[in-house]
Amino acid sequence: MEKIETRPPVAVLRLRFAFTEAEEDVNGHVNNIEYVRKMQEISILHIGRNGWGMDKLLAGRHTWVVREHRIEYLHSCRAGEPIALYTWVHDFQRIRSHRRYRFVRESDGAVLARAETEWVYFDLERQRPVSVPEGFLAIFPAIGEAAEAQIGTDAVGEP
Repeated sequence: MEKIETRPPVAVLRLRFAFTEAEEDVNGHVNNIEYVRKMQEISILHIGRNGWGMDKLLAGRHTWVVREHRIEYLHSCRAGEPIALYTWVHDFQRIRSHRRYRFVRESDGAVLARAETEWVYFDLERQRPVSVPEGFLAIFPAIGEAAEAQIGTDAVGEP
C-alpha cells in the first residue's frame, strides 16, 4: 500500500529569493513590475501548497483572475539582496478574495513593499465570476489585522 503524504494547510506562505540584475531598471533598483510577478508566483505556490493548485482548478474549469493590484513601495531593492516574501488571505467575500503580501529584506528586516490583490473566482465555461467553494474557504483561514502585524516575525510555511 502506498503511503500518501499530507501536510496541514499553511495560512502564511514565505518565499525566499533574490531579484536578479536583469530585473533592475534604469534607476538602479528592482523594476516595479517584478514585484507583481513575484506576487503572482507566490499566490500560485500558496494555493498549490494547500491542495488547490492550478491543475485542480483548471480541471474543474475554474481559475482566479485579478481585479486589482495595490502596492506601496517603502524602500528600494537591489539585485542580489535576500528577500522574504510573505502572502496570506486577508478576507473572502462571496466571489472574491483579498490576498496580502509583504516583501522583507532579510539582512535588516526592512519592509520593502506592502501589497494587496483582489482576486475573483471565475468559471471558465460560463465566463463569469462564481462563488468561492466551501472547500477553498476551509483551508485558507482569513487573517485579521492584529495577526498581520506579526507576519515576518513568526514561523510560516514554505513552498
